[in-house]
Amino acid sequence: GADFFLRHLIDGDPASNTLSWRWVAGLHTRGKSYLADPANVARFTGGRVRPAGLAAAAPALDGPPHPDPRPAPRGDSWRPAPGSGLLLTEDDLSPGFLLDAGLVPEATALLLGHRARSPLAVAAPVTAFTEGAAADAAACWGDRLGPVTGPLGDAGAVLAWARAADLRQVVMPWAPTGPAAGLATEAGRLLDAAGIPLFRALRPFDAAAWPHATHGFFRFREAVAPLVDRIAPAPSAAAR
Repeated sequence: GADFFLRHLIDGDPASNTLSWRWVAGLHTRGKSYLADPANVARFTGGRVRPAGLAAAAPALDGPPHPDPRPAPRGDSWRPAPGSGLLLTEDDLSPGFLLDAGLVPEATALLLGHRARSPLAVAAPVTAFTEGAAADAAACWGDRLGPVTGPLGDAGAVLAWARAADLRQVVMPWAPTGPAAGLATEAGRLLDAAGIPLFRALRPFDAAAWPHATHGFFRFREAVAPLVDRIAPAPSAAAR
């Protein structure tokens, strides 16, 4: 089921999709599976859907124990410097926090991992959506990105791009987990071996919010709500 959704959901997120399946099956909250409730379905569809005959019981699946908790990521320290490149993945196509911190890319590359979601081919709408989102980001930020290359689909192409642009360092927004993160990790190994360090920067809001992601959504929402106006204020009417 998780593989099917990742291949067909245009906005399929590896972490959210996988954790949702584990939650439904009783693997994420161990021993507690999720049952669709007819009343909730009717309520949240405005009465348009009123299912009948839904399962009344769903024994939780058994699986390996959760991995040990890990500390929140800190992100890499980087400095604006000549010869910098910007690497963007579909996980974060909003590089404003890096550009506003002084990054002036001499070149930008788009590294997309949607084709690596599954050993099987992803659906055409997934490719169109992901590549369209990257193209939109390149157009929105184009005057601050330098020449844009991509979409690229493998780590070797990132190394070739960095060498062709004669880059001395590459900076990218943090990619947490999933295909894009895997490609970025591999690209980092190739770049480091070539003497071109890759820095993964964690935006300030994420750095402040991440330590609170220890329980469910509602606890997280309560913890980060005070951070929103302090670290990520709402845009002005003109910006919106």
